[in-house]
Amino acid sequence: MKRLIQNLKKIWAVEELRKRILYTLLLILVYRLGSFVILPGVNYKNLTTDAGQQNMLESLLSLFSGGGFTNASFMALGIMPYISASIIMQLLGMAVPAVQKMQNEGESGRKKINNYTRILTIVICALQAPSYLKLYVESKNAMPIDPSTGWWGQTILILVAGSMFAVWLGERITEKGIGNGISLLITVGILSRLPVSFFGEFAKSLEAGNLLILVLEVVAFMLIVLATILIVQGVRRIPLNTAKRVVGSRGAAESAGARNYLPIKVNSSGVMPIIFAQAIMTIPLMIYSSASGDSENVGFLQSTLGDVYGLSYNILLCLLIVIFTYFYTAIMINPMKIADDLKRSGGFIPGVRPGEETAEHIDNVVSRITFPGSLFLASIAVLPSIAKLAGVSDGFAMFFGGTSILIMVGVVLDTLQQIETYTLNKHMDGLMEGTRVRGRRGNNELSGF
Repeated sequence: MKRLIQNLKKIWAVEELRKRILYTLLLILVYRLGSFVILPGVNYKNLTTDAGQQNMLESLLSLFSGGGFTNASFMALGIMPYISASIIMQLLGMAVPAVQKMQNEGESGRKKINNYTRILTIVICALQAPSYLKLYVESKNAMPIDPSTGWWGQTILILVAGSMFAVWLGERITEKGIGNGISLLITVGILSRLPVSFFGEFAKSLEAGNLLILVLEVVAFMLIVLATILIVQGVRRIPLNTAKRVVGSRGAAESAGARNYLPIKVNSSGVMPIIFAQAIMTIPLMIYSSASGDSENVGFLQSTLGDVYGLSYNILLCLLIVIFTYFYTAIMINPMKIADDLKRSGGFIPGVRPGEETAEHIDNVVSRITFPGSLFLASIAVLPSIAKLAGVSDGFAMFFGGTSILIMVGVVLDTLQQIETYTLNKHMDGLMEGTRVRGRRGNNELSGF
């Protein structure tokens, strides 16, 4: 603990890092305040009356918007449209040659893709804004009395502007702050609900007269966080040999056959498979219940897809997560591209011929390692249900797994690694010095893949 405090003091002594941290905290504060600025004309009292009757999709969207979704704030859509646009651009990169060309153009191509992503974000916001007002705000009886066409138009524009403002905040944090701005905004929205949930659980245990239960819950939560860190950082190292090459004008040469590693993450798909699976599990029920008056069929769907703590729901959720994990990993990792890059750089896998055989070997490794990664994601997704069945309250059980813990762990580790880089550049001991957290990449581990 003493060493940690000393390192924090050293970090604060680095002027550039201090300015970046303060700038990040300032923009996060602006984002949090914006989530409480209510849309004009909306009846906030009616929104809070039904606050405890959210379905899974509403809870998920509220989680990513820091409560702005349920508050009907001007940033109610949050940065989810931007994330959706980014995913669409990734998918287009696999199927559209023009997008593939931009991806291979380096920095200029990245700027073009970012511009197209922003334009697509505006389009998605314009489509989602009226749906949000109709399906959520109106369902809560929070709409103004006899809203005019002008109110609809200005409110849609406000929602689009609010979402783009949130994206702008995230980009500014990435550029001038510390950490990945978009991910940090999501994490802040999640963490903002943790204190309320914890104190609610504390009050529940205090009322029951058994604080030991709360202690056991906290210990279980810490163990889950530890296991998540291990899986998030877990990699499968594929050994590589690099060809001999001359460095510098004096002719100093690296030894032939130097050993490096190609790291393949156990969980390359991140949190996206859980998000996709939860959305698919929830959307059919919402569409059918709003379009059909057959209460019997709606009741059947409600018992199978609407009960998030039910056995059938969680079995189907796990199956979808495994499928989406393979799908999203295939998007994120292109074995043929990796094999071509290795061939151009003079690297090769021992015992495997360059080219197609290397791509096939990498594909086999990725396929094998994706299976345990998908099982881990499925286990994480159902942990809140298990916690709920064990007696944990709904609010606190949400932090025992699912998207919440994966995003928190991933973003915190990434931010710590960036801080570590700044401290090492100033020849100081890192924030994670003496720990087993990978704040620095080993000399024998390639960083280009």
